[in-house]
Amino acid sequence: MSEAHVPLQLWSIPLAATFALAIMALLYFRGWLRLRAACPTAISGRQLGVFICGVMTVAAAVNPPVATMDHQLLFMHMVQHLLLMAIAPPLILLGAPFLSVRHGLPPSLFRLALDPLLHWAPMQWLGRFITSSSFCWLSATAVLIGWHLPKAFGLGMQSESWHAIQCASFLATGVLFWSAVIQPWPNKARSPQWSIPLYLFLATLPCDALSAFLTFCGRVVYPHYLHAERPFDISALQDQESAGALMWVSVTFVYLIPAVIATIQILSPANAYRQTELCDVRAMAARPSPPAAEEVA
Repeated sequence: MSEAHVPLQLWSIPLAATFALAIMALLYFRGWLRLRAACPTAISGRQLGVFICGVMTVAAAVNPPVATMDHQLLFMHMVQHLLLMAIAPPLILLGAPFLSVRHGLPPSLFRLALDPLLHWAPMQWLGRFITSSSFCWLSATAVLIGWHLPKAFGLGMQSESWHAIQCASFLATGVLFWSAVIQPWPNKARSPQWSIPLYLFLATLPCDALSAFLTFCGRVVYPHYLHAERPFDISALQDQESAGALMWVSVTFVYLIPAVIATIQILSPANAYRQTELCDVRAMAARPSPPAAEEVA
């Protein structure tokens, strides 16, 4: 594949990713309607809106123009990276996606296939392991640093398949990372609340180290961008410095603002009431889904 043809081919819409996002949104909306019918306070309309914003953020990250310019500018790669790891995951998780999708699936499918699998002891152990704070933090950090090593980065730029894997790993580890902070159903808090601000602060350190290196190293780290046709009158080094600065500033705000909010919630007298509400929602989630009209018939 020649360099001249790469930008044109990358303007195509990734049908598989777009279809998967559409199916997820439809399942969520179906489950949301069923939950609202059974318990109007289970998932609010605001949570529905936040979830849809999260799905649209993922769609914006994997579709043109962001996905196209990602191959031309490191700055746009950082935009895509931030959308997939730092913006979309918390928006999606704030919408209580697992609870809504669980009720959006056909009841027979969940009862006969998914429910036994989720209650299988090895699967429960695996779930507890991958949702532990330490694993969530380490996996997100490993993916962040690993994909920004020059050889791995070049592989993602040269192969559409590896680039898709890169984007999927950004999103997956982003969801894992933020699940330790937001703790949506069925996650259960296993760490004290005061650990959340510390968890978020520690997460800024590898991001700050990478962004500082890209900003101040004084050389182009990724050879791919030396030969890319940049759409603006900007050198590869200036592009890299801009990308590093964007990551540095964005991560500081994206991680530290939730840390401040979490600290305020910990110190707030309303925190105990919020925990009681959370218990009520978890009890609602444990109830079996009502049978669909066609199954009753």
